[in-house]
Amino acid sequence: MDVDTHTVAITMGDPAGIGAEIIAKGYPKLLADDRVRPVVIGDAAVLRAAIENCGLAGERRVVAVDSVDEAVTDADAIPVLDLANVDPESLEYGVVREAYGQASLEYVERAIELAREGSIDAITTAPINKQATKRAGSEYAGHTGMLADYTGTESYSMMLIEGDLRVTHVSTHVPLREACDLVTTDSVLETIRVTDDALVELGVDEPTIGVAGLNPHASDGGVLGETEAREIEPAVVAAREEGIDARGPESPDTVYVAAARGAYDCVVSMYHDQGHIPIKMLGFSGGGDGSEGDGDGENGESNTNADATVSGVNVTVGLPILRTSVDHGTAFDIAGEGIASERSLLQAVSVATDMAARRGAR
Repeated sequence: MDVDTHTVAITMGDPAGIGAEIIAKGYPKLLADDRVRPVVIGDAAVLRAAIENCGLAGERRVVAVDSVDEAVTDADAIPVLDLANVDPESLEYGVVREAYGQASLEYVERAIELAREGSIDAITTAPINKQATKRAGSEYAGHTGMLADYTGTESYSMMLIEGDLRVTHVSTHVPLREACDLVTTDSVLETIRVTDDALVELGVDEPTIGVAGLNPHASDGGVLGETEAREIEPAVVAAREEGIDARGPESPDTVYVAAARGAYDCVVSMYHDQGHIPIKMLGFSGGGDGSEGDGDGENGESNTNADATVSGVNVTVGLPILRTSVDHGTAFDIAGEGIASERSLLQAVSVATDMAARRGAR
């Protein structure tokens, strides 16, 4: 029986980071799934340098193409839609440069264009560096806001996946004081809705969603705050009236444990660290630094990518196009050494392929 093939564009990320390395190491493994046709969007010269750094010169080669239609999948040949926007003679790893930020933005922009016109079925992003993209003039805190703006999406969220634990967020890259103010009935309800839709697209039948509180012990009946009763509980009630199996607000210090044990298919988190910490406790369990990794596939400092157990996937839910990402940053501390782990990339492409297959079957 013929298998439907889905084209997943992999953006290379910041040229000074590990994006090209994890692509170089992981590409042949992606082809084990005959449903996926992976095509890289980036700079061919940067990818060739990464192949050298990984000691794979005799096993991999780069094939620069001008269009997705020209890309042919082969275990030893990586097709790259070559934007040729990096000077290979001056390529330097582990540094923040405006030119590198601009290059990484151009990769994502091209991927969005291709997705919107239907030339690709999904996007998987390697990490960018927020400092570099800011120097390049970007107003976005990361991939997520950029993708939402470019697709005209108002209701969206970041979903992180690690094993059986999934989390989404009411807010992400904002200061904590501001994040507290963003916990409103409308914002929580919209996050519950896009979470429910995404879980169905991920193949979860009749999803159950746990909703975390903002305050310790979910305010303990009003003793430790009013946000739960005033904003979060009404959102949960409204969601249930719409037929969504949402429960909460639950105590933030126990709801993630319950979800990891199967009580919930996803936890709606109220802010960035509330959802990221439990995911990274699981995904970065193999040791290493990991303190600077970012679930949006961004940031520039240390990550645990050198350890083979680094894992996790980020999905931007609520978009009209499919996008997944690695769950780590650019790992500037090890970039160019050829030791970065490709595991998160493999998982991210797999999730993108699964979602593309389900969306295509509808």
